[in-house]
Order: sequence, then C-alpha cells, then structure tokens
Amino acid sequence: MQPAPTVLFYSPADRPLNELTRSWLEAQGYPIVRLREAGAVETAARRRLPVLILIDADGAADECETFCRSLKEDPYTAAIPVAMISSRHAAERVARWFEAGADEVITPLFEPAEQRSRLGVLIQRTERSLAVHPSTRLPGTTEIEREFKRRMDRQERFAVCYADIDHFKEFNDRYSYYDGDRVIYLLSRILRDVVKGLCPKNGFVGHIGGDDFIFVIEPRDVQPVCTEILDVFDTLIPYQYSPQDRRAGYFFGKDRRGHLHRVPLMTLSIGVVTNEQRRFQHPAQISELATEMKSYAKTLPGSVFVVDRRRDPEMVKEEATAVREAEG
Repeated sequence: MQPAPTVLFYSPADRPLNELTRSWLEAQGYPIVRLREAGAVETAARRRLPVLILIDADGAADECETFCRSLKEDPYTAAIPVAMISSRHAAERVARWFEAGADEVITPLFEPAEQRSRLGVLIQRTERSLAVHPSTRLPGTTEIEREFKRRMDRQERFAVCYADIDHFKEFNDRYSYYDGDRVIYLLSRILRDVVKGLCPKNGFVGHIGGDDFIFVIEPRDVQPVCTEILDVFDTLIPYQYSPQDRRAGYFFGKDRRGHLHRVPLMTLSIGVVTNEQRRFQHPAQISELATEMKSYAKTLPGSVFVVDRRRDPEMVKEEATAVREAEG
C-alpha cells in the first residue's frame, strides 16, 4: 500500500506548527508529522516520501541551516522541497538559508494568505519539475541529467544503471492500471532501499517514467547492488499475481495479431554503462548508451543485468602511447 502524502515538520524545540498553516495543509489533504530529531526527519523523508519538509528555525538557526544543507546534499532527499519558517525576518539569515538550499523561507514579511500561497506553489512546482509517476516521488529526467553532469564535472568514476520491467504491459492488460501502479511503486522502493542500503553516501535513484528507472552508483558497487535488486524483485513479484497465475508461472495473453500465447511472470532487465573504459562527453551520450545496454538485457531470458565492456578507442590509443613512452 502506498503511503499517503505527508508534510514533515521539524522543530528542534518541539513547538507546534502555527494553527493557520496546519489547518490549511490538512485541508489540502496533507497530514503533518512533527519531529524534533534531525535523524528521525531523514528516516521519515526516505520512508514517507513527503511532499514538503517544514523547518522551524526559531531558536536554532545555525543548526537548522546545517540540517537543510545536509538534506539538499543527500541525493535521496534533495528533490523534496524544504521551507524554513521563522517568526522574524532577518535579511542576512534568510540569505544564508537560501544558500543552504532552502526552496522557500516563510517569515512575517508575508501576510498569512501569501505564506500559504507560497507553500502551495512550492509543492505544485516541485511535483511538476519532478515529472515522474506521482506514487514514487523520485527525481525525474531533469534531476537525472543534473546528476550525470554533477559527476562528470567532478570527474568521478560512476556507473549508470537503466532498469526496465519485462512483460509489464501484458501484466497491465491482464490485471489493471492500479495493479501496474502498485508494481511500479514496489520497484521504486526496491531500488531506493537497496541502493541506499549498499551505497549510503554516493547513490542516486531516479524515475524516467512508467516502469523505467535510473540509478547511479560507483562501478565497484554494480555487482552487489544489481544482484540484490534482482533477487528481491524476483522474490516479491510473483505475489503481485493471482494464486493461479503464480502457481503456473505464466498466463495466456494475446499478441498484436490477437493470437493467444504464454506470458511469463515479470522479470527485470538492467543495462549498465560506466566511464571506467570510456569518456562520457555529455548526458545525452550516457542516456543513449544506457538505453542500448538495457535493450540488449531485455533480449536475454529472466532477470539479468549486463555491463558495457566496450572501450573508448581514444582511451586505448592514449594508454598505448603512455606504455610506449614509459618503455622508451
């Protein structure tokens, strides 16, 4: 079952959210979870997928500034909008909060009605910019491209993994879009939990749309992460089917010509590209290579991951030149 969209309210002093804002958020259908520990907020942010994090900055401005920066530097929480709330407007302090990554700062400078409007627009704008399935709330294509560019700019070694569900359309046709959405949500949680669990410092998970996902990890983590994802997926996916289909291991569906054929249970294909043996020139090149490897993975039976082992000709030439120079 997908969790209801919530708003997390972080107050180190354990103060309640002001009544007008609380009532307005709840009227919009967003229950509020109040927390006083930063660690609890981080855990809840990953598990509840909140639409907004509100930070009570009164009395702990520096601490809240540091916490806001940590949320925005963490790829698992960076896409969640953060709004700082303060009972006084100090221009220098407000500037520092924005520099720390805050998406909005609510102070007495704005009338209550404008404060609520700003929060509402912030939630809507973030949901549009994510451009992903609403149940996953994972970063969308824009953030995925930014992640590619960020790692390229830092000259990091990284692996881009493109995950796609096999036989998903046939599952949708036999069951329902609601059941299909449940499977998409299940995969999003598998990816988030496994990548976060095995790559807590430098992993990223994004949702292209539909049943297509991207995750970015270090090359050394490809084997354990992909293996764990496939194992968990293959363990859980049979339970998305009726007992009859689960026992049979397939169901009968119609092909494009209307002929009946056996449709196996869903599997997962992952195509992987790295810059260990090639140079990534731009995000579009990465997307093209990852799509190519994902398409190849889908031609293989079962749940699999395949890694592009091809080498960049230019890098081969440079290495050969370096060897000759060292020997000469």
